Amino acid sequence: MKRNSLIDNAWQWLDRKTDRSSRQLARRTSRRSFIARLGMAVAGMSVLPLLPVMRAFAAENLKETGDPRSCDYWRYCALDGTLCSCCGGTQSSCPPGAEPSPISWIGTCRNPVDDKDYLISYNDCCGQDTCGRCGCHNTERERPVYYPSKAGAVLWCFGTESRTYHCTVGVVLGEASDAS
Repeated sequence: MKRNSLIDNAWQWLDRKTDRSSRQLARRTSRRSFIARLGMAVAGMSVLPLLPVMRAFAAENLKETGDPRSCDYWRYCALDGTLCSCCGGTQSSCPPGAEPSPISWIGTCRNPVDDKDYLISYNDCCGQDTCGRCGCHNTERERPVYYPSKAGAVLWCFGTESRTYHCTVGVVLGEASDAS
């Protein structure tokens, strides 16, 4: 008996709290503004799966082989520029003092370890003088310049403090899906 009365009291307390909160919300907002805010929240949540941050985590446990300081490294199949791994950075991060451009071009490269295709985001690192080491010009599956999102021969240092090109990184976004 005692346990049931505790549960009943908890439900009554929750019911009173919910009723009070609902009445306060109704006093402060109209139905239209509530529905508009609810619609914006639902629309905002539907965009979350599209964020590139979620896809980048798919490559955390990727097995790789080869030298990241060589143009023949598998993830550089569509890289046109200087390798950041030769300029104080890594294959996926800019060297200190350089900032990655928020604008990139995308390539699809085959990893020889697991024989799968991966989407690679090529980001230019900007803000320092050009690093003169390890220049690569890989054009596998490259399109003419009238497809600027598929051409590496464009300066991509937009949206950064300085438009001075330094080097390029290749960040694995995740496994490429078969479009057929």
